[in-house]
Amino acid sequence: MTTVPSGPLAGVRVIEAGQLLAGPFAGQLMGDMGADVIKVEPPGVGDPMRQWGREKAEGSSLWWPVVGRNKRSVTLNLREAAGQELLVELIREADIFVENFRPGTLEKWNLGYDRLREINPRLVLVRVSGYGQTGPYSSRAGYGSIGEAMGGLRYITGEPDRQPSRTGISIGDALAAMHATIGALAALRHRDITGDGQIVDSAIYEAVLAMMESTVTEWDVQGYQRERTGAVLPNVAPSNVYPTADGQLILIAANQDSVFSRLAALMDEPELAAAGSRYFDHSGRGTHQQELDDHISVWTGKHDADALLALLHEGGVPAGRIFTAADMLADPHFIARDAIVRVPDPKFGELAMQNVVPKLSATPGSVRWTGPELGQHNDEVYGDLLGLDADRLAALAADGVI
Repeated sequence: MTTVPSGPLAGVRVIEAGQLLAGPFAGQLMGDMGADVIKVEPPGVGDPMRQWGREKAEGSSLWWPVVGRNKRSVTLNLREAAGQELLVELIREADIFVENFRPGTLEKWNLGYDRLREINPRLVLVRVSGYGQTGPYSSRAGYGSIGEAMGGLRYITGEPDRQPSRTGISIGDALAAMHATIGALAALRHRDITGDGQIVDSAIYEAVLAMMESTVTEWDVQGYQRERTGAVLPNVAPSNVYPTADGQLILIAANQDSVFSRLAALMDEPELAAAGSRYFDHSGRGTHQQELDDHISVWTGKHDADALLALLHEGGVPAGRIFTAADMLADPHFIARDAIVRVPDPKFGELAMQNVVPKLSATPGSVRWTGPELGQHNDEVYGDLLGLDADRLAALAADGVI
């Protein structure tokens, strides 16, 4: 038996039928908070996340143990009528059903919301897709990268003299999953008051768009289009990466007036922040951004990184290193807050991974186990939960349904 979930979502049952990242990450977030997440995967192959990831250990994905954590895995062929009916039985007692198939797929399988609502009127159906469930693009195949481009993030990411770049993670999928989870929890609140479930429609491009600050409004009112600016935000200064005497790079963010005044004092140049200086206010520092950055770089370049950071922290100026995974594992703040947790794993012995966010004081979430083997919980879910006996399970397996 798996560990009994604890946390703020303990007692909430989630059926997750998504693949790759957006749907599964939503399931991970809910599982982290204590929901009983039953992940439905195709027999024999499972979620492609079991094979994905830049780095593998002994041929095994190091991404799957993270995104599959806190979930129970069952195999089920949703392309077969018998598999669809078995999913209906799982949904009958579920609170949330998460899917990220192309819009129309559930309906093709006779698993549309109208039917699911008849079976379970309290069900919250979470649908994650590239373009949403409606609109002229809804039937298109949509990956996170396309949503990042359509939502505006790709256009403003990168160096100004190069093609648009991307972040080193699947940020579009992650944002869609986070918004889907927020929607699911809001829908649960509504259901607990009214008794009625509903559909949560999370489109990747809209999740990205939601993070785009005032870019649309700036264009609508002023005809101003933000462009790629590399490591800096135009007119926000000083806020950049600066060199040190020992060859390291330190981020300093002193763009607020009072903070810049403290930085100028640390530099023994209080006149930089004095009235009448070209750097006196936010606008002036923005106008002379490159000149100011160059001036600060000369100062930081005279100090080793440790000494510079100690000086900045003592002086109340926000600053820090650019962390790698190795830095995180060794850092005392990460350790003190349990930001990274080590979880037992049957294949690897123990795995370090990011802990649950955010931290709740009374009912914290937890990482209870890593991503399970494919179909590991078939007997537990189909047998104990649905009451299917061993002969029935054997017949379903022989028919390729589970």
